[in-house]
Amino acid sequence: MLDREGFRPNVGIVLLNQKNQVFWGKRIRSHSWQFPQGGIDRGETPEQAMFRELHEEVGLRQEHVRIMARTRDWLRYEVPDCYIRRDARGHYKGQKQLWFLLQLEVYDWNLNLRATSHPEFDAWRWNDYWVPLEVVVEFKRGVYQSALTELARHLPRASALHSRHPRAGARGRATLGSAAGPRSAGAVDSASNTPALAPIRTLPLPCLPSLPVASDAVPSSAIWAVEP
Repeated sequence: MLDREGFRPNVGIVLLNQKNQVFWGKRIRSHSWQFPQGGIDRGETPEQAMFRELHEEVGLRQEHVRIMARTRDWLRYEVPDCYIRRDARGHYKGQKQLWFLLQLEVYDWNLNLRATSHPEFDAWRWNDYWVPLEVVVEFKRGVYQSALTELARHLPRASALHSRHPRAGARGRATLGSAAGPRSAGAVDSASNTPALAPIRTLPLPCLPSLPVASDAVPSSAIWAVEP
C-alpha cells in the first residue's frame, strides 16, 4: 500500500525500560541495529499496526506497555535503488513513518524474538536514549534523529521512574536482576546488573546460517540474544 508519492505508511517503535533506555534490535543477516518498525496494513489504524508489529518483532502485547507519545506528522526516508526490488523500482520510493514512544510495564524477560516464524532480529540490547546513529543504516539516520528529538520531551522524569516498578506479567517469577535459572529457547531476558558487554548469540533457524557479529560493529553495553 503506497501513497501517491510512492511512500509506504509505516510505524516505528521506541520502547523504554525503567531507566529510560531504549530497545535496540540487530537485524538478521546484518550488523545493523534498529528500532522495531513495520508497515501499516490496509484497514489498520497506526496504533493497531504498532501493537501488531510490537508482538511480531519483540513478542510483547498491548498490556505489556503504555503509550507515552506519538510523533505529530509523518517522517519520511527514501530507500536507495540498491535496496529496492527490481519490480518495485519506479513506483516505490521509501517509507513514511509515525513513531510511538512506549514504556515497558513488565519485566524484560517477556521479550521474545521468536514470537512468530519470521523473526526480524537475532539479538537485542538496552541502549541509552540517544542511540549511536553510526550503527543505523545511513538512509534512516535523519528520521531516527527527528523521531528521538520530538519524543524526548515526553520521557518520564527520573523521580517518576524510581517510584514505579514493572508488573510481573503473565509469568510471574523472580524479581528483576535476581537469578532466574536457565533462559528458555523461546524467550529473551536480561538483568540490569549485567556486565558491560555480554556475548552475542545468534538466532538459530533451519533456513538461516548463524552469523558472527564483528565486535567493532557492536555498541558498548549489554547485548542479549535467543538461546540455542
